[in-house]
Amino acid sequence: MKANTTGSKTTAAKVNATKKIAVAAKPVKATAPVTAPLAKPARRGRANVDVPLPIVPPAPVEPVGTSKQARLIGLLNAASGATLEQMMSLTGWQAHTVRGTISGVLRKRLGLNVVCAGAAGSRSYRIVAA
Repeated sequence: MKANTTGSKTTAAKVNATKKIAVAAKPVKATAPVTAPLAKPARRGRANVDVPLPIVPPAPVEPVGTSKQARLIGLLNAASGATLEQMMSLTGWQAHTVRGTISGVLRKRLGLNVVCAGAAGSRSYRIVAA
């Protein structure tokens, strides 16, 4: 951009200077300093009396023997045993979860002797006394 020699440079400087002055001339809003809310003072005249708090009953606990694992063990204790489909419908688990529970929990952790009998289409699982 070419500068005009007729004094437009000084006019532009004056305009910029007035803009700066106009921006600086805006009043600044004064605000009160922000302080933390004061804590309520301790009440005087009250004796420290041990008041029993209301006892909240504990969360309802599932009765022993009604968990999915317990129901699965009960189903496998039957003389005829159970098929994979029966165990899936009893627990609502997928097939790999039922097989994993049999292998990991029942056999390894609890030490139960779970045997599988039958062909691929009609396998039945049952717990046998050791």
